[in-house]
Amino acid sequence: MTAQRQERNGWRRGVAFFGLLAGILAATWPDLGAQATTTERVVTNRYSGLAIEGFDPVAYFTDATPTLGHAEFEAAEGGAVWRFRNEGNRASFVAHPEIYGPQFGGYDPTDLVRGVTCAGNPRFWVVAGNRLYLFNREKSRDAFAADPAHFLKEAAARWPALEENLAQ
Repeated sequence: MTAQRQERNGWRRGVAFFGLLAGILAATWPDLGAQATTTERVVTNRYSGLAIEGFDPVAYFTDATPTLGHAEFEAAEGGAVWRFRNEGNRASFVAHPEIYGPQFGGYDPTDLVRGVTCAGNPRFWVVAGNRLYLFNREKSRDAFAADPAHFLKEAAARWPALEENLAQ
């Protein structure tokens, strides 16, 4: 083997070692996705400014499914822009945002119990006690659905302190 090949192979081994080390750290490190936090009082898309990714919050109650809203049916509430699928849903939300808007500003209540503010995903949701809750993963939604009273008691107790640290 020539000296140049030996140098190249030594460099490759170093890259492989650091790649292996990074893989081991990623596999053993706590779930970074669950640790991610946001700072808005109402979860919004940072690029579009839309609350709950543009899904119609009233449709979760009327249609029992996430439905994308339309740009022609928008309302501003709580520092976010909300979209609706029709004027009736928009009017219902404007009249009662505390009912139709996701509770805890759209943050995952199972993560609030842990003291972390993680944005909920509008595709993982539960309506419990006539209120909408969003979750950042399916596993969290399923745990909440099994015992909503437990999670709601704990999340409601932690929410005021967490909300105080969020931006206005």
